[in-house]
Amino acid sequence: MFEFIEHHHNLIFNTLPAFFHNKWVIMIINLIFFYLVIKVCNFIIDKFANKIIERKDDFEYKKQLITLKSIVKSIVDTIIIIFAIMFVLNALGIDIRPILTAAGVLGVAVGFGAKRFFEDIITGLSLILEGQIRVGDYIEVSGHEGVVEKIDIKLIKLRDLKGRVHYIRNGMVDTVINYTREFSYYVFDLGISYSENVERVINVLKEIDEDFRQNSDFKNDILEPIEIFGLDKFDDSAIIIKFRVKTKPIKQWAVGRAYNNAIKKRFDELGIEFPFPQTTVHLLNETNSSNDNIN
Repeated sequence: MFEFIEHHHNLIFNTLPAFFHNKWVIMIINLIFFYLVIKVCNFIIDKFANKIIERKDDFEYKKQLITLKSIVKSIVDTIIIIFAIMFVLNALGIDIRPILTAAGVLGVAVGFGAKRFFEDIITGLSLILEGQIRVGDYIEVSGHEGVVEKIDIKLIKLRDLKGRVHYIRNGMVDTVINYTREFSYYVFDLGISYSENVERVINVLKEIDEDFRQNSDFKNDILEPIEIFGLDKFDDSAIIIKFRVKTKPIKQWAVGRAYNNAIKKRFDELGIEFPFPQTTVHLLNETNSSNDNIN
C-alpha cells in the first residue's frame, strides 16, 4: 500500500514546477486536499442519508437514521485523517514503515495511555447499536440533561433548556434516562381546595380532556385519553389529584402547558377554587389578659 502511495505521490509532484517540490508546500497541499476530501465525503453522506430520511414517515426511524448518519461521518472522517497523517509524514520525508513496526512493540504502553479513548469507543458503539440514544432525544445522563444534538463514538453533545451545551465522554456514561423513547407522559399534580368535591373535579377533567383532544392545536400529538389516578395526597392547603397524558415523543411539555391553560380557564368558569397557602391565627382575649395582669 505504501509503495502505491509513494509511486503516485512522486508521479504527481514531479510534473509540477520546482516551487511545489518544497516539502512544506507539499504538506500544505496535502492538508488542503484531504480537507476537501472530508468535505466532499460528508456532503455525499448527507445527500444520501437525507434522501432516505425524507421517504420515511416514522419519526423514531428518522431519529435513528440521523444518528447513524452522524456515526458514519465520524468514522469516515477518522479514516481520512489517518491517511492524511501518513501522507504528510511521507511528504516530510519520514518513512512511516518503521513507525508502524514499532507501534507493535509500543502497543502495550500506548494501551495504558489510550484506556479512556477505547472506553469511549466501546461505550459509544454500545449506545448507538442498541439505540439507547439518538439525535433529537431528550435525555438525562451523568447529571446533565438536554436534547441530543450529536452522538458519535467519542462523546455525546447535549443542549439544555438555557441553551448551554454539554459535552459528555461516552466512557463516563453509566445510566441513561431517555424521556422521548417511542412515547412520552406528562404527569399532573393538580391541587384543589379542600372544599371542592373530588368526583366533580375528576368529571370536569375528563370533559376538558375530551374537548382538548378534539379541538386543540395539539390534538395530533396526544396518543390516548388522560389517565386519572385519583386523589393522591393531602397537602397543607390542598388535596392533590394525580393524572397523566400520553403524547408523542418530546411533545409532553408543550401538551402539558396547553392542558394547564385549558384547566385554568375551565375551572375559572365553573368556580372551582385553586388553593393558596392559608394560616389560621388565634388571638388571645385582651380583656381576660388585662384582668389576669391586675390580679
